[in-house]
Amino acid sequence: MDRTPAIVLVSGGMDSCVTAAIAAREHATLAFLHANYGQRTEQRELRAFQAIARHYDVRQTLVVSLAHLAAIGGSSLTDPHIPVSPADLHAHNVPTSYVPFRNANMLAVAVSWAEVLGAGAVYVGAVEEDSSGYPDCREAFFDAFNEVIRRGTRPDTAIVIRTPLIHLTKAEIVRQGVSLQAPLEHTWSCYQAEDLACGVCDSCALRLRGFQQAGVQDPIPYAIRPDYCH
Repeated sequence: MDRTPAIVLVSGGMDSCVTAAIAAREHATLAFLHANYGQRTEQRELRAFQAIARHYDVRQTLVVSLAHLAAIGGSSLTDPHIPVSPADLHAHNVPTSYVPFRNANMLAVAVSWAEVLGAGAVYVGAVEEDSSGYPDCREAFFDAFNEVIRRGTRPDTAIVIRTPLIHLTKAEIVRQGVSLQAPLEHTWSCYQAEDLACGVCDSCALRLRGFQQAGVQDPIPYAIRPDYCH
């Protein structure tokens, strides 16, 4: 087990929770970072983050405001005038839920914190093959950001972004989470509801299909649970 601290970006969703479980297996000390950026389900995601942090007994947590992303707008997650599109699991275009360059904003904060903590890794639960087509969730983006870190931090700094789920499908992530006993019951993925997950936004659809393909019951409550395997 690596004795250097690691920072995990924890949104409160399933992917970040499973990533946290992987990081907990690989590092003795974890620090969790969460960002509020004016998203529709900001309070519910924050509660999920707090529950996951308690589960892993993480004492060093940082919740930051990236409210400028809401002020900039351009996403159905942050602009109430842009409706959240219904799920289209066969689409290849960038969906309305994309928050422009959000991951770069979050990673910049994480790397600043990593320098102070002496952390050697920043874990991100990005998924390329089974994501919603976000350009800042691709492996090439994280490879490029690793180069930015190398060039933009002190010479004795050695921080690497790790994306252990990047090439997995949602079904594989579910199975990994079950295997690692990740607290999936504490997670929240819905883009637009905070009480019952809607079941019909892109994030709900990808998550539900993953659980259905894995043959595992999703433990969170839904308003409806469509069958996304047929």
